[in-house]
Amino acid sequence: MSLHFIESLQNTLQQSIDLLEELPENVYRDSSVGPYYSSIGKHMRHIIDFYQSIFNGLNNYMIDLTDRKREEVLELSPLIAKNKILMIINELNDYKHYDLSEKYELIDDFGLGKQTIPTNLYSVFSQANSHSIHHYAIIAQLLDFQGVKIENTYFGYNPSTPVVVENNKLSR
Repeated sequence: MSLHFIESLQNTLQQSIDLLEELPENVYRDSSVGPYYSSIGKHMRHIIDFYQSIFNGLNNYMIDLTDRKREEVLELSPLIAKNKILMIINELNDYKHYDLSEKYELIDDFGLGKQTIPTNLYSVFSQANSHSIHHYAIIAQLLDFQGVKIENTYFGYNPSTPVVVENNKLSR
């Protein structure tokens, strides 16, 4: 079960690679869209931070999602972000035959300060995948506001979104 699960995570992250390969650097860095004035680069950096927090905690079974590097260079360079995402995709290969139900502790701030909860890697990686798709939706909106069309017309949609499900049925 781990193999298919991990390949699904890698498939989601591959969407980032595909986007970064077709996106001009000025679009990647553009933070002119209100009301939050965030850039695609900041969202990509955030996705990378999330995965790096997971990997950083694996050796001690303590994953701290509040302990993030926030490397600004990832926000500015689509090439550096692409290389980091490729590293994440590659690192996920190590977990294709791993017992993802193994117990871990997850540290996060749920709004009232840091808390520690019991979890497993299925749950944490599932959260990372959903989190990535959520940020893809924001990125898709930023692209739309900037008038940028991309090749993947389903970028930012969860695979279970009815229009995506229906269209995938038709394309088979």
